[in-house]
Amino acid sequence: MKRSFDPEVLEMMDRDQPVSAELECDLKRIRQLNRWFGSYRLVLDFVRDWIKPADKLRIVDLATGSGDIPRLIVDYARKISATVEMDALDRQPATLEIARRLSADYPEISYREANVLEWNPIEAYDITICTLALHHFSDEDAVRLLGRCRQLSKRFVLVSDLRRSSSLVAGVYLLTALIFREPMTRYDARLSARRAFSFSEMRDLAVRAGWQDFGHKKFCVGRQAVWLEAG
Repeated sequence: MKRSFDPEVLEMMDRDQPVSAELECDLKRIRQLNRWFGSYRLVLDFVRDWIKPADKLRIVDLATGSGDIPRLIVDYARKISATVEMDALDRQPATLEIARRLSADYPEISYREANVLEWNPIEAYDITICTLALHHFSDEDAVRLLGRCRQLSKRFVLVSDLRRSSSLVAGVYLLTALIFREPMTRYDARLSARRAFSFSEMRDLAVRAGWQDFGHKKFCVGRQAVWLEAG
């Protein structure tokens, strides 16, 4: 099953737009999907190994959406008495406005409007995370994004995304026909399933981005991840 990607066709959530009930609903659905279908569990599997009690870490989350992954990480850090400072980047002002509103009780998180391919912080982070964003990019830009992830971190990198397969596409079509039927969610979810990288393609992207000695694993419900750990 070949990847289907046309750079001229944008997911609805990626289009310039104001804050709207439709966008808020779509971001809520994404949070529900992340919770129910393994994305939170995947991230926490790594965070539990990388963040220890009394740690003080700087973390960046690229293409953060409505900020649910940063909030998840902060909740875990608070639970174990670790200190984290998080920068959460996204290029969509309306999405960031919603994220800031949802994160009113999370002073550890700073939201920044930025192109993740061009973000140049003053210093490197301890951890770079990018979740469910890689399929939004062309092959060439996906390689660039993986390269940026590696450059931004001095210790740990985690990039997770969908894993394209016939069963993923069929499952997404069924889910958006029966449950998640809102037009934006249905359109974007179906497009995302077709744009996702296969397991072998994601490995090839990491190699092309100059990653060495990296981990790569399949996770449940059509997820996969590549990661780097400092020796």
